Parts: sequence; C-alpha cells; structure tokens
Amino acid sequence: MTHAIRHLILPEINLRPLEKKYPKMSTNRLQGLGHAQRDRMAYIELRLWFVGEIRRQDLATRFGIQTAAATRDLGLYKELAPANIEYDGSSKTYIIGRAFTPMFDFPAERVLTWLAEGFGDGEPVRSRTGITCDIPNKLGQPDLSTLAAITRAISHKCPVRIKYQSVESGQSEREIVPFALLDTGLRWHTRALDRKSGEFRDFVLTRIQEPVVLKDSQVEAHEHPDQDIQWTRIVELELVPHPDQKRPEITLQDYGMRDGVLKMNLRAATAGYVLRKWSVDCSPDHSLHGPEYRLWLRDHLSLYGVKNALLAPGYRSPDPLQAMDKAK
Repeated sequence: MTHAIRHLILPEINLRPLEKKYPKMSTNRLQGLGHAQRDRMAYIELRLWFVGEIRRQDLATRFGIQTAAATRDLGLYKELAPANIEYDGSSKTYIIGRAFTPMFDFPAERVLTWLAEGFGDGEPVRSRTGITCDIPNKLGQPDLSTLAAITRAISHKCPVRIKYQSVESGQSEREIVPFALLDTGLRWHTRALDRKSGEFRDFVLTRIQEPVVLKDSQVEAHEHPDQDIQWTRIVELELVPHPDQKRPEITLQDYGMRDGVLKMNLRAATAGYVLRKWSVDCSPDHSLHGPEYRLWLRDHLSLYGVKNALLAPGYRSPDPLQAMDKAK
C-alpha cells in the first residue's frame, strides 16, 4: 500500500502514553514543533501504525520535500518515540516497533475515512471553506489497535490470529486472512478467509480481540481474494420508485433516476448491506409499507445466490435451503 494518507486536521497529541514511557522533554519537544513538522510526525505515525511501514520516499512524495529532509523527519520521530520505529536495512524501510505506543490521538471515524478513501489526498485545513458538514457517528467504533493490526495484515497480505465473539458460537480463537474493510452503514467489518471454516466471511471489527499479525505465515492460493466468489461476483440491480409512493417523481429526482430506473452494480458480498441501509423493499410483490420504503427492487431474482440477500428488507429466497437457513 503506497497511497498517501489524507491531509486533514492535525490530530491532538495523546500526552498520557508519552508521559508514562518517554521523558517529559520529548513531550515538550513535540508540542514545540511547527504545524507542518507536527503534521509530518502524525503522517509517519499513521503509516507505521496502520500500514506497518514507511519509506523516505513516501514522506518526500506526500509533502513535497527533499529526501534529506524526509530522513531528518524520520530521525526526529525516532528521537521522540524510539520504541515506535525500527529500520529494516534489508528493505531500506522503516517498520513499526514491537513496543509501539501512539503519540497522537486519532479519532476512529477519521482513520476509517482515510482507509475507506484509499489514503487519498484531501484539502489542507487552511484551504477549507468553513461550511459545516455534520456526519453522524456510528454507535460502535472499533478499537484502533485492533483496526491497525487488521490493516497491517491487509497491507502485507498475511494472516491474523484473533479471538472472536460470534453470536452463534460465542468466543473462539481462529486465524483469518483479511483483504478488505467494509462499511455496512451500521458498523465496520473486515472481509477475510476464515481458516477455521475454510470460507470467506465478514468479521465485525468490534468483536475482534487480541489480534496478532502472523507476518511470516504463508497465505495459500485458495485464500486469496480472487477465490472469494461473493466478492468477485458483481450483481446488477434495478431500483424503481416504490409503488406506494404518492409522488414518484420526487423519488426519481432524489435518486437521479434515468428512464425511471436506478441501476446499481454491487459486489454480491455487499448487496444485502446496501439494500438494508437504503431500506429497499426487496419483496417480489412490493408488500412492505411505510415511509422508509421509497425504493423497490424490480427483480428480486437478481439476488439469487447472494449469501447476505437475507439482510435485504422483505427478501424471500426462492431457494428452499436458503430459506431454511434464515428460519434457524
């Protein structure tokens, strides 16, 4: 993963870990840095924590500085938090230290936004318009240490040993091979191969405990993302205004429909979540009623074979076995 981390509001410094682990001089020195250099320190920490590594060129490219200046910044970060960063001479890469303790207090929602947008560049704070944009937070936020372990495993394409709380089986220890993060609209999951069942599944981040990245463990060919049928399959869905709508033209306008239809191409692994989030009536006879159902899935058979289709409002599987699974 070589993308740059989004340049947003500089996080507040988390002083308590520093005061416990490092001399007060380091804390004072970090506070005394200029905004631009503190920004680069935060970037180094984000890359180390959530990607597991950083190169001089990553820093130079992101901030438009010379390689020599990037070297000095990395040296300064090591002075401030020596346990957080190590140098791997074989790959000429700085990697996360085994006793890593973050210096900055990164809000979980912002980190997840960075990850969801591929660590894309955003506007600097000074160029923002000042227009208020309020986005409600999710009720449950994942622990950042857990999130960091999962993202490092994704970045390095390696397994993770976890303890997981399952609704059906309670707590168990297992190894997973994660390859993507997934926002369901309600909470964050990681899509991963579950070595215990041999299946690709979604794991709720807040239910993962004590993750250990197994960086030296080999990932087999059948564990790669291209073997996940639900992930690689693209389903084409056609949404139309719900027949109960008194003013369907408003729904047409709200969703930018062309010729009365909103066409969507979704991964099968995400389809159920999206339809639930948008309250799409997926019953074959548009039998759901209520103001929240503004859209109707015109052909419910387009969800055939989609494992999480049972999450979609009103969906009834034409497959008797799948219907039995729902009843359990």
